[in-house]
Amino acid sequence: MFEDQMKMSQALFAPMLGNMTAQSSAPADMQHWAEVGTKLQTMWMQYQAEQMANPQALVSYFDPSRWMALASSWYKQMPIAQAEQQKALMEEGFRLWEQVLGQYGFGPKAGEKSEGEPDLPRKDRRFSDERWRAHPAFALIHQTYLFLAERVSEMVENMEGLTPQQREQLRFTTKAVTEAASPANFPMLNPVVLERTLESRGENLVKGMEHLLADMRKGQLSHTDASAFKLGENIATTPGKVVYETPLYQLIQYTPTTEKVLETPLLIFPPWINRFYILDLNEKKSFVRWVVEQGVSVFMVSWKSADASMKDVVWDDYVRSQIEAIDVVRERLDVENVHTIGYCVAGTTLTATLSLMHTRGDADKVKSATFFTAQVDFEEAGDLLNFVDDQQLATVEALSPEGYLDGRYMAATFNMLRGTDLIWNYVVNNYMLGEEYPAFDLLHWNGDVTNLPAKWHQQYLRDLYRDNKLVEAGTLSVDGEKIDLGSVKTPTYVQAGKEDHIAPAESVWKITHHFSGPVKFVLAGSGHIAGVVNPPDAKKYQYWTNDASVRTLDEFRDGAEEHPGSWWPDWIEWLREQAPETVAANGNRKPGGKGDRVIEDAPGRYVMAR
Repeated sequence: MFEDQMKMSQALFAPMLGNMTAQSSAPADMQHWAEVGTKLQTMWMQYQAEQMANPQALVSYFDPSRWMALASSWYKQMPIAQAEQQKALMEEGFRLWEQVLGQYGFGPKAGEKSEGEPDLPRKDRRFSDERWRAHPAFALIHQTYLFLAERVSEMVENMEGLTPQQREQLRFTTKAVTEAASPANFPMLNPVVLERTLESRGENLVKGMEHLLADMRKGQLSHTDASAFKLGENIATTPGKVVYETPLYQLIQYTPTTEKVLETPLLIFPPWINRFYILDLNEKKSFVRWVVEQGVSVFMVSWKSADASMKDVVWDDYVRSQIEAIDVVRERLDVENVHTIGYCVAGTTLTATLSLMHTRGDADKVKSATFFTAQVDFEEAGDLLNFVDDQQLATVEALSPEGYLDGRYMAATFNMLRGTDLIWNYVVNNYMLGEEYPAFDLLHWNGDVTNLPAKWHQQYLRDLYRDNKLVEAGTLSVDGEKIDLGSVKTPTYVQAGKEDHIAPAESVWKITHHFSGPVKFVLAGSGHIAGVVNPPDAKKYQYWTNDASVRTLDEFRDGAEEHPGSWWPDWIEWLREQAPETVAANGNRKPGGKGDRVIEDAPGRYVMAR
């Protein structure tokens, strides 16, 4: 099999590789290809034997029949399955072939050949390498694919009889199917992979198989070299102590670096869908370290990754935990109130917490609230809405037999939202080209998954994403109280990401319609992570502000002032305006000092639990 494929590849690449193809036809070289094939077969058979002996492995997730069934179901919905559509596509496809081949001096349009590199009609960064244009066969392959993907997407827009939700689901599925079908994802259709295979004499395939099987064994696609990072040593390194813990979370207090600090401390609630150290990646990127350096007493909640002991945890438990953490910080530092930050799902939860505290007369315990990419109104919540119909919810429930959802499934879902960048790019580079994984802290965090309590997850998807109950006053109850976001008067700072695909800016904006207190909205460049983790020294991206009274995000954009760089300085200035008083950074402001009983050093045990 390998010998025949390599002979075909050598013929295609002869103009580019010169004498190398002639040299590779020696008997010794053919022996090497046979050895490569044997290595690949042996590794695969060993993996299969492991799976047979391990019924708990996540083989169902990688079962090709599951994905073939999805593609088959999608195909039956599409007009492409109709004979007249197929005929029209073929006729247009032949015209495209004539146009492409003409640029190489072949066919009826051979006279259109021009000097220099061919100017192909469709462009896509997946095919930006010159080798996709160096031979007419590969030009035809990728141009035909782009043409078909374009036409199929148009079919979705033109189909009649679909509800808006059905059309959006079909858009998402079409994007997923066409991204998977890219010729770049198939070794024998990708000239970059073929050339690497010839140059390395197949060793890239051996290395790629090692990567693939390693990922299949752990049930998760790798983006980075996990061995390059260790919590508390080169990530999550800001000094501090764990000063309080419950079965659901640990509370970290960071050591001050200034002689004076703001009297009102800051308490950060990160999302329990991920680990907290996205806000403390390294010294240069750490939001926590930067805020400490600005003279703020900073506390961080580190949520526990769910296990079977948390099978009965629901949303109320997270709300109660936020209230408890607020009271713990107030008592520890003997202050009346705290500043709060809620990131993503923890921000959504913080809105319910604030409503509950207002109802109970405890609103003064929170001086201000900041929201990072947090949604409360899920009407325009983006592609994740495609995962909340009854069938999807039943599937998720079936994946949680022990009362918690394995974080690898959530990671796969988020990867699908950006399939080309977070799935297929790594399939090509690490499985086909055999490249080593980079040591990239942000991607390491992205793959460091947490498990979710199943009851909470179902409740969140059903009540908020699907039914959008949080914005209907009195519809949801938490800890025995009706939730009404309109009762919240706490001064609020809202940050959204311009290119956020998880919490779209249009969705985050809607929070401005529901609180009755003062709200400052800031639109940051980039997306859900890079839009938040953007230190001033990096001098990257930009942010927009607009102090006028506007009702829509479009109106905000039209009158917004653009500022270069990070929005962090704007936020810290706003925070100081809420409570400018300072105190000496001594006593319990320095965790672990004389007489202060603490539990352990930051980052704590919970963030390390797998």
